[in-house]
Amino acid sequence: MPIGRGSLVESPTPERSHHGGSTTAASAGHTRCARLLLASLITAWMVVACAGLVVVVSYEMRAGVAASPPARWPRSSQLPRTTGRATLVIFLHPHCPCSRASIEELDRLLADVHDFVTVHALFLKPQGASNDWEATDLWQRVASIPNVHLMRDDAGIEASVFDAATSGQVVVYDAEGRLIFSGGITPSRGHSGDNDGRATIRALLTGNRYRVHDRTPVFGCSLRDASIAPARLTDGL
Repeated sequence: MPIGRGSLVESPTPERSHHGGSTTAASAGHTRCARLLLASLITAWMVVACAGLVVVVSYEMRAGVAASPPARWPRSSQLPRTTGRATLVIFLHPHCPCSRASIEELDRLLADVHDFVTVHALFLKPQGASNDWEATDLWQRVASIPNVHLMRDDAGIEASVFDAATSGQVVVYDAEGRLIFSGGITPSRGHSGDNDGRATIRALLTGNRYRVHDRTPVFGCSLRDASIAPARLTDGL
């Protein structure tokens, strides 16, 4: 029968493939799972990275035991003190990696104040240690700094006199023998840079204006646990 004008012809509708639909849905499901897995892995990595960063920062900012030195120059000390001149003493552990930063800061400090102060650097040598126990690269570095009297502190006797417990501890006494500073001269563990300790000592010795901090944190190894072998030594023990 001829089809008239205006008549509608219904086109045959193709049948949907049941198997094709299932394959498409499964593929979409796998894609979603892969994305979720990737997102989970990225999140887990970020959590671990952040936790690691927190641990590192916490370690770097963890100070050692601060000294409580005598208010006046102790008579029991065997260190010479120049009359009419300030005296600075720094106590160091020859196997403390963080003390390298303290030594670098000492070098920077003395570039400005060597005319105003007598400086003693004492390296711990525990009782019973080998003859060359203190002869490390740190010792050699301090020896290269002008105007520093380098000495060995046998059995930590001088450290005990000044109550120094942490490598990098600095004490400063004025020309009259009065304690004017006690603390560290690094901003954190094993890091050099501007810090309150160095700035305070410079201000005290040169008379420059500065917000003085007479006590600052000390970052370094313990001077009191002499049983720790150098190879096993870690900061802040």
